[in-house]
Amino acid sequence: MTQTEAPAEAPQTVTRVLQRVVFPADRDLDVMPLYVDYSAGMLMTADEPGSSRAAAKESAAPAFDAMQSTRRPENVLGRHRMRIAADQRASFGTYFNGFAASYWRMWSVLSEVVLRVRVRGDAAVIVYRSTPDGRSQRVDSANTDDDPSGEFAFRLPLKPFADGGWYWFDVFAGGDDAILEEAAWCADVPVERARQGTVTIGITTYNRPDSCVELLGQLANDKDVMERIDELIVVDQGNQKVADEALFGEVAAALGTKLRMIDQGNIGGSGGFARAQYETAKAGVSDYVLLLDDDIVAETESVLRSLVFGDLCTNPTIVGGHMFSLYKRSQLHSFGEKVNLYHFWWGPAPHVHPEHDFSAHGLRSTGWMHRRVDVDFNGWWMCLIPRTVIDEIGLGLPLFIKWDDSEYGIRAREAGFQTVTMPGVAVWHVPWTDKNDALDWQAYYHQRNRTVAALLHSPYDRSGSVIRQSFRHQIKHLLSMQYSTADLRLDALEDILRGPEHLHAEIGTKLAEVRAKRSSHADAQMAPHPDRFPRVRLRKPPKRGRSAGDISGMMGKVVAAGMSGIKQFRPTRAEAEFNPEAQIAAADAKWWRLAQFDSAVVSTTDGTSASWYRRDRDTFKRLLTRTVSLHERMHREWPQLVRQYRAAMDDLTGWEAWERTFADAEANATLPSSAANGTPPASEPGESTSTSS
Repeated sequence: MTQTEAPAEAPQTVTRVLQRVVFPADRDLDVMPLYVDYSAGMLMTADEPGSSRAAAKESAAPAFDAMQSTRRPENVLGRHRMRIAADQRASFGTYFNGFAASYWRMWSVLSEVVLRVRVRGDAAVIVYRSTPDGRSQRVDSANTDDDPSGEFAFRLPLKPFADGGWYWFDVFAGGDDAILEEAAWCADVPVERARQGTVTIGITTYNRPDSCVELLGQLANDKDVMERIDELIVVDQGNQKVADEALFGEVAAALGTKLRMIDQGNIGGSGGFARAQYETAKAGVSDYVLLLDDDIVAETESVLRSLVFGDLCTNPTIVGGHMFSLYKRSQLHSFGEKVNLYHFWWGPAPHVHPEHDFSAHGLRSTGWMHRRVDVDFNGWWMCLIPRTVIDEIGLGLPLFIKWDDSEYGIRAREAGFQTVTMPGVAVWHVPWTDKNDALDWQAYYHQRNRTVAALLHSPYDRSGSVIRQSFRHQIKHLLSMQYSTADLRLDALEDILRGPEHLHAEIGTKLAEVRAKRSSHADAQMAPHPDRFPRVRLRKPPKRGRSAGDISGMMGKVVAAGMSGIKQFRPTRAEAEFNPEAQIAAADAKWWRLAQFDSAVVSTTDGTSASWYRRDRDTFKRLLTRTVSLHERMHREWPQLVRQYRAAMDDLTGWEAWERTFADAEANATLPSSAANGTPPASEPGESTSTSS
């Protein structure tokens, strides 16, 4: 007689909400295309070989007009409710309301997702999916004629989404208006994944008290987000204090005991974010730390989405958010970043088209966006880091600004932790296209920190192309009369050669030295308007009537480089000492154009000021000699520097060194005026309040 085996019990599961359908709280028309799409959604193949992005944009005009005519803010009835007018069709295949199935399939424990929709009125719900190249396929549908309850659930597999693809749904209203009451993407997950992780939010701020208070207010007003926050830490490193802002008291009262203000001297964004990492790890309460810039506008639903994705990832994963432009709010500025390890420079991930505008092309008509984009790191404008990652790989590097976020992502990947930049998770931020911080005092940090990161992580002997590129850029700056930039970049190399100990030792003092060095050069002397300088005067008119400085073709640039190199050793024309020879817009200030002049007034990228570049033969010779010497030495000593910096990694990123740095920074903090006046600060005794620039 054989014993009958008892049937195996089905594994226990619980339902978790992955992503709710949401709408802009303020009904802002500029961002509406990120939430709902009324266009036909015809696939634009602008990213295919032989196609033209310009032609694709032009062909989108009819769809854009249709979208404009039906985009009515009064149809948004709440954060989760929307009216669809009679005989209209609204698609939720959008950035914030589509479901990025391929990311969940790749990185999470899920094998399927359940779309739950509740509608009222004469409505049909149609579910679609896309392939990795953006082609849409109808999956399922339901309507209130067959089921008057209007409550529909669609169980959808994730198996077909290995390389890309999204799910979304449309709602079609019949003869009467229909109301989307609510919708959510859910999943049945194993019971061991039932617990909702909690977070400490770390905001680093430097003299942006108004922006910081607005961000705190956004978080405070979202009760669902507040339930998941253990602590909200603001590291204030400025002398214009958040605690002194007019609305701070009201916001602090709403946040209550969850708000902690820390005042410390300015040790940069890396110092502020490392402080948030440190406090989170030290407390040992939160599962994650969420790093946020102080000057962002947040879609607070993104906080919840990043947390649930982190909870359900197969392994501990850094979850990043995308960046939209704060100035053109439907424009996606960063969709995924990679580091080229040979050149050791960051840039958009392959297949990504930066500055994509959803008001012209929605998600359904943008083929490249359906392919999953894998990244090396995520900017710390919004980045969720599991506490377990901090425990294993340490805190950020003491770099002040630049490269701390990208280096951390590379370091995490080497330790086995992936970074995922998650669609539907985003903030609005000032785009970096509106500034050129590689020319001002920040040039020092670009040069030093990129090279330090390469020393720590480059797999190539002698740095790949880092030293060679650095030398080429240095020559371009010298030919362009950008002596302050060239000087600071050389200072950066000298500091690297002194060894890694200077990173912590000088994090709070180096900025003053850098600014002082830069201010000693003529190209750093700014005026609010080009007219503040003497008027342009040329000794003779340009050849054949061309605009001064025009170059035609690559050969023209090669000739200009050779002639300009020779010219640097000749005396400066006397007239150029008293009058600039040209007035050049920032967009036209290329090295091969600037190199043709002995002096020129050049606008800054942000358009707020201009400076007068003047050629100086002695300065050029001195900086050129130093350039050759330092780059030769960097090449020769690279293997030794690699060993030195990599041996110091644990000390640089460990608690002990950072604790000493934090203690020094707190001793140099500027107290809020309320505390200076004897008024108790809003935070706990002994604690204080701004992102470092």
